[in-house]
Formats: sequence, structure tokens, C-alpha cells
Amino acid sequence: MEWSSQDATNAYLNTLHLCKVKNQKRSLENRPPLIEPECMELISALAAGNQAKLMVEVTTQGISSLTIALAVAAKQTGGRVFCIVPHRENIDKIICRQLESYDHIIADLKKVMRIVVGDPCELIKRYRKMDFAVIDGKFEDHVKLFKNIDMDSKGSVVVVNSKVCERSFGEVVRGKKGVESVVTLPVGEGMELTRIGSSGRWGNKKSRRFYVVDEN
Repeated sequence: MEWSSQDATNAYLNTLHLCKVKNQKRSLENRPPLIEPECMELISALAAGNQAKLMVEVTTQGISSLTIALAVAAKQTGGRVFCIVPHRENIDKIICRQLESYDHIIADLKKVMRIVVGDPCELIKRYRKMDFAVIDGKFEDHVKLFKNIDMDSKGSVVVVNSKVCERSFGEVVRGKKGVESVVTLPVGEGMELTRIGSSGRWGNKKSRRFYVVDEN
């Protein structure tokens, strides 16, 4: 993946803006913040900066703040986000309520998002050579899911909520056929980022930098 500092910066700022808009609305309604920026902005910037086109999220809670972050990145790169949600009772109604809750800030993002309900371990097989994936470690069968994921071995990124994971994604895929380079790093509290690249080269450090100036 070719790194784009401009796309990374734009995604970062757009995600930050959405966080502020949503939380200001909840503040007026005397409700606690729903979207916490922090890792959202970083993940959106990473996905956009790496020019990710095929992005997949596996989430146990339906539409999440990270779904929105990926959608922002997808809009920037011309990509798509597939949000896989395990089937459970009333999940369709839950997702509808969540979409309504986010509606005023994601109206222009819906065309790059698709919600898919079912067994994540099976649904994930539909997507080949993914560029970027975000996995909720609370999904009970996450080890099997890790084994079924097909990331682009020439350059891709997987972010996992690793607090409750039995094994890390890096441990599962390291040594897998076609995967020559796996680098895993902690991100924030309880999150783990794994970079996969057949050559081990992710561009030089200078090319991966982007700068944000907060004028407030």
C-alpha cells in the first residue's frame, strides 16, 4: 500500500469533526458522550493513509464508533466498509436504532457502508485480500475467525480489541503461507495493531508522517 499523508490527515480531521458533532448533540440532551475520539481518529487515519479499499469490521455490538471511523476513511479512498455482526435476537431492530442515532452525521457515509448479519467465521470468507480489518475481541470464536481472515499479504492492517482475546491475531497468522512479515504493536488501552507485508517494507518513516494543527 502506498502511504498518503494527505488522505490520512483528511480522515483524521473528518473523524474528529464527527466525534465533536455527535457528542455536542448528546451534551445538549444531557446524555454522556457516545463517541470517544482517541483511537477512532488514529484508525481512520491509518486506513485512509494506507489507501485501503476493502475494509471489514467484525463487531459484537452492531454499528460502532469504529464503523464510522472506517466509513470516513473509505469515503476518502473510494473504498467500501463491510460491517459483520453476529446474529442474535432483535439484532435488526438494534441496528436500525443505531443507524437512526448516527443518521445526522453519517448520511453521506451510508453509501460506502454495508451491514451483514450472520456467522462472522463464515461471512469473513467472502472477502479476499482485505486491506484493513477491525475485529472485536469479544467475539467468542475469535481464534477461528483469525484463521479464516484473508488479508492482503503484500500490505494490510488488522486492529483487534485484544483485552479479552485468548490469542493475539499476530500469533495466529505468523508463519501462515504467503505471510512473510508480521509486526504487532499495542494501540491505546487494550487494542492491538498488526501490520502484514510480504516484503516487510511499509515505506520510510518520513513518508508515513502526517501533521494536525488544532487551532481551537
